[in-house]
Amino acid sequence: MSNNLSYNQVYDEINQHKGKLLTPIQHKTLVKYLQTNLQREYRCRIEIMLLADAGKSQSQICGIVGCSQEMARYWIIIAESGLAQKWNSQPIGRPKTVNNQFLERLQELVKHSPREYGYAFGCWTALCLSKHLAQEFGIKVSDRHINRLLKKMGLSTKSISSVVCES
Repeated sequence: MSNNLSYNQVYDEINQHKGKLLTPIQHKTLVKYLQTNLQREYRCRIEIMLLADAGKSQSQICGIVGCSQEMARYWIIIAESGLAQKWNSQPIGRPKTVNNQFLERLQELVKHSPREYGYAFGCWTALCLSKHLAQEFGIKVSDRHINRLLKKMGLSTKSISSVVCES
């Protein structure tokens, strides 16, 4: 929370249920969650709804919480709709396409020769790994992303320009 008001002043206003948007139970529940260790994005969602319930305008809320107008507008509408309990139902960020099973398989493939998997060439390229994993998991990942993942794991492919992956 960043505004001319101190954190304590804002928190005092949040704690006073004025009942403009939220039911007493919703208000109590949100205040309870606000006191736990939450990710910043979830904390902002709750603060927006509680401040709107306390009668703050959208622009005041943006100044206090430090969020965009769109985010404030969205969560105020959620509170007005009586859906405050949905504050954690939408995951934060872009959904992950690559899971642990995918990463483990990538690591396993790199540690073995492609010949062991029926290929004619002896060294993996990121493009070949991408195509192989797409066949196995149905998840298409670019060769650049494969290289990023390998680098994160401390691995790499040997870059041989003459290697061609057919599939």
